[in-house]
Amino acid sequence: MTGLRYISTRQGSRAPVERLTFEEVVLAGLARDGGLFVPESWPVLSTAEIASLRGLSYADLATRIMAPFVGDTFDPATFARLVREAYASFDDADVVRLKPLPVGDLHLLELFHGPTLAFKDVALQFLGRVLDALLARSGRRARIVGATSGDTGSAAIEAVRDRAAIDIFMLHPKGLVSEVQRRQMTTLLAPNVHNVAIEGTFDDCQDLAKACFNDLAFRDRHRLTAVNSINFARVMAQIVYYFRAALLLGAPDRPVSFCVPTGNFGNIYAGYAARAMGLPIDRLLIASNSNDILTRFIESGEQRMAGVTPTFSPSMDIQVSSNFERFLFDLFDRDGKALAAAMEGFRATGAMGVSPARLARAKATFEAGRLDDAGTLRAIADAERETGELLDPHTAIGYAVARQKRGDRSVPMVVLGTAHPAKFPDAIRLATGEAPPTPARLADLAARPERYEILPNDIGALKRLMDGATVFA
Repeated sequence: MTGLRYISTRQGSRAPVERLTFEEVVLAGLARDGGLFVPESWPVLSTAEIASLRGLSYADLATRIMAPFVGDTFDPATFARLVREAYASFDDADVVRLKPLPVGDLHLLELFHGPTLAFKDVALQFLGRVLDALLARSGRRARIVGATSGDTGSAAIEAVRDRAAIDIFMLHPKGLVSEVQRRQMTTLLAPNVHNVAIEGTFDDCQDLAKACFNDLAFRDRHRLTAVNSINFARVMAQIVYYFRAALLLGAPDRPVSFCVPTGNFGNIYAGYAARAMGLPIDRLLIASNSNDILTRFIESGEQRMAGVTPTFSPSMDIQVSSNFERFLFDLFDRDGKALAAAMEGFRATGAMGVSPARLARAKATFEAGRLDDAGTLRAIADAERETGELLDPHTAIGYAVARQKRGDRSVPMVVLGTAHPAKFPDAIRLATGEAPPTPARLADLAARPERYEILPNDIGALKRLMDGATVFA
C-alpha cells in the first residue's frame, strides 16, 4: 500500500520504529508499545486548496479532508460511500449546525445531531462502518474493548450494534455517568453488546481497557481493537468539523478561534491537527471542569493527578487525558524514548513536569480555563438568558470560558456544542428550574429494559468476563 504512514508516540522505546498503514492503525487501536498512533507527517492543504472546499456537502468535505489519511486502504468510491452512509444517520441534513450567538461574536457549533445526541457520533458512525468493512473483506472478527466517561459508550455501541464481525465490551464508571447516558448504553440489547459497570472512576475504566491491550497474548487472542479516541480514526473524523465551521466563517481568508470543552483531549487535539493541516486557527481554548489537570498543565507545566471529583459534566471527570500524549509527543520533539520514560514516570508517581521552554511552546499552542459546578449552573442559566440557547453542562463550560477569555473580537470564536441538553436533565433543571424538552430519540428511554454487568476495578475479573462471553455469530 502507498500513502501516509503512522508511528507510535513511544516509537523506539521497546522495539524498532514501525510505520503502519491506516488499516493497521484502525485495527490495532493502541500501539503494541503502549503509545498512541500519530501520522508520520501531517498532510498540509494550501490556501487555494482550503478555499476550494467551500460549498461542499458535509460528506463530500469529510471525504476530501480524510482521504490523505486513508491512502489506498479503500478505493475512492468505497470510501466515499462509507462516509455518505455514516452521515445519512444524522437528523440534520448538514450533520453539524453553526449558530451565531448574540454575544461577543461567538458561534455555537452543534455536534449532537447524530443517533445518540453527542459529538462522539460524528466520528463513531464513520469508524463503525470502516471497521465493519475492513473485517468483512478479510474474513476476520474483532472485539472492541473501550472505556467511557459518558457519551463514547452509547455512540460506539450504536455504531457497531448487530454487526456480525464485531463484539463490543464497553466499560463505564458505576454511578458516575448521567442516567440518560447510562440507559443509552445499557438498553441496547444487541447480542454483540456487553456493557460493564466498573466500581471505580473513568480513569480506572481507561486503565483496564489499556491493560487489556498491553497484555499482548490476551490482545492477540481476542483480536482487540479500540473505538475510544486512542484510535486515530476518531481524531481524523473530528478534524472535519473544524474545517466546516472555519469555512462557514470565512476561512481561509480570515482566522477563526475555538473553545472546546474537553477531558480526554481528543476533541481539541483534532483542532490542533486541523491547524497543522493549514487551517487558519488563531486560538484553541481548553475548557475544563473541576477536574482540571489539562488547565493546570497549561498554567504550570506540570501534570499532577488528583482525585476525581464527580461533577455535573461527567464526560470531563478525568485525571489522565489519554490524547494529551499525542501533543506531548510533539512537545518532546517526537522523541518517543524520552516521552515513554516521562509517561512511565507519570503513571508511577502521579506527576510529570516539562521544561520552561516546553511550557512556553504549550502556552503558545493552547490557552485554558475552568469552571466548577456552581459556575456551570450559572453558565447554563446565563446562556439561556443571553442567547436563548439551552446548553448541556459541558457546552456551558465552553461558553463561559469563551466569554472569560474572549480576546480579539474581530476573530470569530466558535464554542463546540458537545451534547444535547436533554442528556443532562438534572443539571438543566437545577440551573433553569425546568427540565429540557425530550427529543424523540429519548422519548421511551426510561421504559426500556437494561442489561449490564457490574465488576470490581480488577483486570482479572474483566479478562474472565471477556474470556467467558458468548461470541456473537
